[in-house]
Amino acid sequence: MAKISAAQVKELREKTGVGMMDAKKALVAADGDFAKATDILREKGAAKAEKKNDKVAANGLARVAIHDNVAAITEINSETDFVSTNDTFKDLVDMVTDVIALKKPSSIEEALALPATKGTINDAIVETTQITGEKVTLRRFQIVEKADNEVFGDYLHNGGLIGALTVIEGADEEVARDIAMHVAATNPEYLNKNDVPADRLAHEKEVLTKEALNEGKPEKIVEKMVEGRLHKFLAEICLEDQQFVKDPDQTVAEYVASKGGSIKTFVRYEVGEGIEKVEKSFEDEVREQMNN
Repeated sequence: MAKISAAQVKELREKTGVGMMDAKKALVAADGDFAKATDILREKGAAKAEKKNDKVAANGLARVAIHDNVAAITEINSETDFVSTNDTFKDLVDMVTDVIALKKPSSIEEALALPATKGTINDAIVETTQITGEKVTLRRFQIVEKADNEVFGDYLHNGGLIGALTVIEGADEEVARDIAMHVAATNPEYLNKNDVPADRLAHEKEVLTKEALNEGKPEKIVEKMVEGRLHKFLAEICLEDQQFVKDPDQTVAEYVASKGGSIKTFVRYEVGEGIEKVEKSFEDEVREQMNN
């Protein structure tokens, strides 16, 4: 059996980020072969990641990367907010988002297979799971492209708990960023009323009509009341009709128009939205960590 030096252990630790004992065990198992030891650690990381597939990863970060006329917005999850503030995790998020913007994959599977700094994106995620001890996943991403006469605006709230990306035609990047900040703050569902599905409008109109009738309003004025309330509803869910957060005296569309522009599209990611989180006590978390 080859003698394993402290210098070898140190080099493997620095390359992979694993603990000292894990690095030494891998080198012993590989009989001192550095490349083989690295593969062993990757395999262990894959097994560890597989073991954590039933975990809920509802924390993490959103990111935006822009390259010329292409931008990508991503959400990458971890199990706890503690890990999401770790530099190893943040470096992974930055790298993955950058690669996705450059390569423009069409699916999560295609994105995971893309070349990364070490192997593939999937390999990098497995390695981060190994280092952090938590399930790490690429949950979603969206590629957004623009024309030469358009600009991107991006904004990350609270370090990346919410990410927003906008495309504006005819205005500058400052305006586009203002709208990205507004999108992050208000969470609009649609760009304008033309984007709202007909069945959504019909349902809302039905609900508002019943509400007005239940209030005992005369039928002859119910229609007018519903029209007014429907207008208010649309102003709440449609970006262009919302009151601009920096100047509530004008709508978002009016603000952008005053700068000579128009909004083409927007994307907003809020980390963990739609994921059912399992609440655990501190005692349960400590017990789980001890059993791993």
